[in-house]
Amino acid sequence: MLRATAFSYKLYNMKQKLITGIAVFLFGLLGVSAQQDPQYTQYMYNTQVVNPGYAGSKEVLSFGALMRSQWVGLDGAPKTGTFTIDGPVSSAKNMGLGLSIVVDEIGPAVETNFTVDYSYTIKVGEDKNLAFGLKAGMHILDVDFTKLDVFDQNDPRFQNNIDNKFQPQIGAGLYFHTPNYYVGLSVPNFLTTRHFDVSSLDNSNSESTPQENVHYFLIAGYVFDVNENLKLKPAFMSKVVGGAPLQADVSLNALFNEKLTLGVAYRWSAAVTAMAGFQVNDGLFIGLGYDYQTTDLEIYSDGSYELMLRFDVFTKPERVATPRFF
Repeated sequence: MLRATAFSYKLYNMKQKLITGIAVFLFGLLGVSAQQDPQYTQYMYNTQVVNPGYAGSKEVLSFGALMRSQWVGLDGAPKTGTFTIDGPVSSAKNMGLGLSIVVDEIGPAVETNFTVDYSYTIKVGEDKNLAFGLKAGMHILDVDFTKLDVFDQNDPRFQNNIDNKFQPQIGAGLYFHTPNYYVGLSVPNFLTTRHFDVSSLDNSNSESTPQENVHYFLIAGYVFDVNENLKLKPAFMSKVVGGAPLQADVSLNALFNEKLTLGVAYRWSAAVTAMAGFQVNDGLFIGLGYDYQTTDLEIYSDGSYELMLRFDVFTKPERVATPRFF
């Protein structure tokens, strides 16, 4: 549950029975950027989570892990962990498979997503590929109301925890890529999931769960070979979801000597970011990210941090000689 100082007095007057822990889910009412699905600083290295068409596109077996701690210093602030594995199907050169696991903790709630990602790629030109992706799996929600400082201890809406609330998940994506650039459009989940809706809290006979709307993602990036020792990659991601402001992220990463990556990014009306990464060897990459909030929320937090690990297993020597910057 977030500290009271992190919220405006208006929030407490609006509904006395909403305690500060639940308010974590209602950031949109505070005048800051609302978020439902997790957001990532190093989104350009976490593509599979939002677009299943990415699975297998690197033509290597790839493992990825990302840990994010958002708004450090605020009790109940979001913490997210993702794990992905993907690779081409050896018996079919134009198919890819992957697994995505996302665990998102915020206040008293923990959301866990398990999805299988499948892609089918067709060549539309020399070194030009268009992948059609499908994502299918499940979404599990757990809420421990005992972690909340409830205004009315006898409120029936907070007497029973939510345990293993199951929802199916079905998504799709298009991913167009060449050796130098990519564009993707995706919807990770077409099915509406209900969690903690304010309207449902007004009705004691209804389940205390808000609605999570469909998210639309648009991503793009281009790699410029400045010289043999320097590559520049501007990238873009936009997220559109009903009931929340448009989220747009723009970034610029520089790769030096195929080893050191340095980057900056801006999230529209939300944060500025610094990133750094290092290619330890042919297979292992480590990345770090830091967000500085450009909203009043920065007064009460110490920013957001990310650690990202990626490990690629190469079976073809030519893939090592020409590593891809996305």
